[in-house]
Amino acid sequence: MTMLAPSSPRERDHALLAAVAAGDRHALEELYLGYHRRLARFLSRFTPRYENVEEIINDTFMVVWQNAKSFRSASQVSTWIIGIAYRTALKSIRRQKNHAGARSLDECPEQTVDPTFDTEVHDWLRHGLSRLPIEQRLTLELAYQMGHSLEEIAMITDCPVGTVKARMFHAREKLRQYLPALSGGSP
Repeated sequence: MTMLAPSSPRERDHALLAAVAAGDRHALEELYLGYHRRLARFLSRFTPRYENVEEIINDTFMVVWQNAKSFRSASQVSTWIIGIAYRTALKSIRRQKNHAGARSLDECPEQTVDPTFDTEVHDWLRHGLSRLPIEQRLTLELAYQMGHSLEEIAMITDCPVGTVKARMFHAREKLRQYLPALSGGSP
């Protein structure tokens, strides 16, 4: 299939998804390659195992292939794909006994603290985030690291905007409790 080059990444994604809906495997491959790195970074927050991340990405694009025709353009293609990856990852983790594939604070290797303040704060924040429930942690990461709006996060996580706000509120409250303890201060 020969397409004219769309003027923006958003238009390009819509054109590729339309081609996928029409059965174009090359368009699926291009979409896959365009999202693989972004999804791998996002999914590595669910599981540290490369094999699990790859399986979730493959399962995500199987859903994209099967459901491209049902995309209603109610959101951006990127929001739709990340939402599929999010739900696929949650299902994968739930299938694993006691969330064995999810990172916990105990599984993180001990880090040496760099003398610079920024590195130390980043380390504390990373440890604090790892202590949050997965829904709260990922809500914060979708907002602050990936730059999604509340509405986009609601679409990705398939929950109301109010739930997203509540998760963010509770996550920030827990971080306020965790961070002083991690820094050696009183909780």
